[in-house]
Amino acid sequence: MKTIISERGQTAVPAQVRRRFGLKSGQHLQWVANGQVIYVVPVSKDAVKSFRGSSPASDLNTALLKARQIDG
Repeated sequence: MKTIISERGQTAVPAQVRRRFGLKSGQHLQWVANGQVIYVVPVSKDAVKSFRGSSPASDLNTALLKARQIDG
């Protein structure tokens, strides 16, 4: 999807993207520059809640308990 940057540096978030990610008017977005790539990330009001379960090792407690049983 493409958008255009206005003379004032503004751009629009396409409706399809807003619907998919549940973006609402007035919501904050974080712009992250990483080399030649720009990421636009929605800022959650509850940062802890938004990251909960997002780790590939989200079941870390279970893995640690199993490792302790083996060592123990």
